[in-house]
Amino acid sequence: MTGSPGGDGHFALAETHRTLPIALLRAREAVMDRFRPLLKRHNVTEQQWRVLRVLRELVETDATALAHTACILPPSLTRILKSLDAAGLVSVARDSRDGRRMLVTLTDDGHDFLNRISAESAAIYADVEHRIGPDRLSRILDELEYLQDALSAPEVAERP
Repeated sequence: MTGSPGGDGHFALAETHRTLPIALLRAREAVMDRFRPLLKRHNVTEQQWRVLRVLRELVETDATALAHTACILPPSLTRILKSLDAAGLVSVARDSRDGRRMLVTLTDDGHDFLNRISAESAAIYADVEHRIGPDRLSRILDELEYLQDALSAPEVAERP
């Protein structure tokens, strides 16, 4: 049994193919393998793509919230924003009310870029959904959201 000490006092480890971190990484790779050719054709990295997608939804946000929502470490976001700003896809400006905050928005060129490739991205996603099934995909997303919420919440004595 994993998670409990063996006779020698050491904890047994599950085989890697049955561990949550490895399973999540493998699932992520299987999904991203389908999107990488699209991103490569349009000369955008996975991290840049996440930033652009998040900005499309948030309209304007500060860099801290953007890093959190796009699942990018703040030092990496700084580099990514410089690149996207240089390409004219985002605008980065100091907040006029708080000079320490950087506000980020998607430019018109950024919107145009996303509009140009959104149909192809949607087609890839539709293929993934077709292969998995819409109901199963919905359940997977629900379970992943539950996992994130459960592990982010303060410790609770008992879970259902």
